[in-house]
Amino acid sequence: MKRITVTGLPALLAAALLAAGSCAKLDVVGRDSVVSFQAMLEKIPGGAEADGAAGGWALTAPDRSARFIWSRNYQESPLYDAMIVFDARPFIEAGLDPARLPENILVIGGNIVVGTKLGDEVLSYKGEATPVASFEQIVNLKRDSINYHGALDHYGVNLSGGNLFEWAKDMGKNDKDIVFVLNPGPFIAAGADPAKIEGWVFAKVPVDDENGRPAEADKILKPFDL
Repeated sequence: MKRITVTGLPALLAAALLAAGSCAKLDVVGRDSVVSFQAMLEKIPGGAEADGAAGGWALTAPDRSARFIWSRNYQESPLYDAMIVFDARPFIEAGLDPARLPENILVIGGNIVVGTKLGDEVLSYKGEATPVASFEQIVNLKRDSINYHGALDHYGVNLSGGNLFEWAKDMGKNDKDIVFVLNPGPFIAAGADPAKIEGWVFAKVPVDDENGRPAEADKILKPFDL
């Protein structure tokens, strides 16, 4: 029995290491999301810019009505580590009463902010901090926040509460290269008619339910073909 235990231990360790290596290699979504994110930034007019107020990087929609912002350092983020910031005016004109929004949806200077805290780590970089390097930190440290939306062939950052920022895996094969995605529930509860929000689309989006089965979810969308 002792001989079996002793000789079996190295084999078990080797199997565990092999499994860990295989899992890392099999994380195609994590790996490819970084590649497609970089390709998407190269197509965005102006690329990503440093946003000092948010402590990170900002990607601005072509019509400048919305931005996706992600943190350079989670411990220094004044609001959220990943968020979308967009013009409140179309929502107010569609009936939204900002005072009725939940506390986690902020209204700041004519903009609405939805987002999430990813952590409180001090992020370290090999070399210079760049927009792609900061996105890669999300992949490496907060992998559960990166999604693949098979129905639309999109990668995305989960901003919690049903809100996301998504981009096409292959922009050459997709007419929705980037999409700002909102959960309509809180906006409807605050008085907005989602079908009347100018510049946004109220639609049913194909998703997988909690059991992995095809389903649909109501979303407010702002898509762009780059």
